Amino acid sequence: MNIAVCVSHVPDTTTKIRIAADKQNIEQQGVSYILNPYDEFAIEEALKLKEKNGGEVVVISAGGETSKETIRKALAMGADRGVLLKTNGFVDSISLAKALAEEIKSNGSEIVLMGKQSIDYDNSITAQAAAEILGYGCVTVCVDLKIDGTKVIAEREIEGGREVVETSLPVVISAQKGLNNPRYPAIKGIMEAKRKPIAEKDAALGKVHTVLSELKLPSAKNPGRIIGTDSSAVPELVRLLREEAKVI
Repeated sequence: MNIAVCVSHVPDTTTKIRIAADKQNIEQQGVSYILNPYDEFAIEEALKLKEKNGGEVVVISAGGETSKETIRKALAMGADRGVLLKTNGFVDSISLAKALAEEIKSNGSEIVLMGKQSIDYDNSITAQAAAEILGYGCVTVCVDLKIDGTKVIAEREIEGGREVVETSLPVVISAQKGLNNPRYPAIKGIMEAKRKPIAEKDAALGKVHTVLSELKLPSAKNPGRIIGTDSSAVPELVRLLREEAKVI
């Protein structure tokens, strides 16, 4: 079984983000990067499939030299080899999906897993776009996965519930929290990861669909206001909701 896992190298959510002077990048000083949390579920599922059916797990990431750190973590968890698709700066989701699809195709992967989204850009479109380019089936926000031969049965989250869908290999799966419990890399795995190969290639991005014009930080939220602490505050609260917030 040939399995590919696409992973992202993203800023840690505890990091304070500052926009660079060119407004095209973030200031790198003091920024910690991590393996995209949703991708950990994808890696774990790939490893479980390999342990059950045999085969190889290849980890693919697009980015700069530092993205190797994320690939190494996936290798420490148990993946067999890595591929770094070298890019510089912002890459739109469609161009990224094309580059990933090109590598997946050359690798002959019949099962492709990735997190449902990366926590930096939050586009949640790469899995669907890659599947369309490859001509593969696609299941998003997957919380349970069963593969029997070429038959794929997956449970996925929908608003207000879950649905069970059936498709066949080859397939692209985007993983949601709850699909499994990702393992922690053991010391042995961390040491072995240092010897596992990471191939480096220029990303085949093709035509660029979207250009980054400017990065901005979110607007500051308005501070809360305490109207009162007992029932005497109700008339004033109602007035503010009607006249200022205009919600009643």
